[in-house]
Amino acid sequence: MALFVFAPKPVLAMHIAEGILPAGWAIGWYAVAIPFLIIGVRMISKKTQQNRKLIPLLGLAGAAVFLISVFPVPVPVAGTTSHPAGTPLAAILLGPFIAAVLGAIALLFQALFLSHGGLSTWGANILSMAVVGSFVGFGVFFVLRKTGVSLMPAAFAAGVLGDWATYAMTSFELASALAAPGGFWQMWGSLVAAFAPTQLPLGFLEGLFTAGVVGAIQQRRPDLLAGGLLARKQTAEEAIR
Repeated sequence: MALFVFAPKPVLAMHIAEGILPAGWAIGWYAVAIPFLIIGVRMISKKTQQNRKLIPLLGLAGAAVFLISVFPVPVPVAGTTSHPAGTPLAAILLGPFIAAVLGAIALLFQALFLSHGGLSTWGANILSMAVVGSFVGFGVFFVLRKTGVSLMPAAFAAGVLGDWATYAMTSFELASALAAPGGFWQMWGSLVAAFAPTQLPLGFLEGLFTAGVVGAIQQRRPDLLAGGLLARKQTAEEAIR
C-alpha cells in the first residue's frame, strides 16, 4: 500500500475519461444508452427464468468482455489508448441487448476500480463500446449468415467491424461535444485518423479471436449458440467449411 501511495505509477487512460464531456452531452448519452440497458436487463431476467443454465454463460461472457476490453494500447497522437471491445463476441453468443448490459457492467467496474473511463462518461462509453459494438457485431454476423457465409468468416467480420464501429462512435461522441462550431467533421476525422494506427490492427486481432472462440464453441458446445445468431443448424464440419 505504501508503494502505491508514495510511488504512484502513471496509468494510460482508457475509454472517455471522467470530466471530458460537458454535462449536457454526458446526460444526453446516458439518455440514449439507458433504454438499451432496460431492454437487456428484462431479457436477461426472462431468459434466466426460462433456463437457469444460461447464468454461467452470462458470467463467462461478462468476464470475457471485461478482460478483453481492459488491455490498453497507447495512441501516440491522441494521448489516449486503444483496446479491443469484446462485445461483438458476447452479442453472437447472447444477442446484442444482453451483450450491451454485460459491456455496461464491465465499463462500470473498470471506471470504479481501475480508473478507466468515468461515471459522468459512463453513458457515452456504454453507447460506443457496449451498444454500438454489440449491435454492429450482431448485425454483421446476422446478415452474413443469412447470405450463406460460413460461421467463422462471419464471426471474424463481426469482430472486426464491431471493434472499428466502437471507435468511430467514440470519435463521434468526442467531436460532437468538443469541436468548435463548424469544425465537427474535421475533428471527427482527426480523431479517427489518430486511432487508426492502433485500432486497425487491433480490429483484425479481435476478429481472429472472435472467429476462433465461436468456431471452438460450435465444435464443442453447439447448444450454447442455439439462442444466438446461427441461421441454421450445422454440423461442426459445415461450420468450419
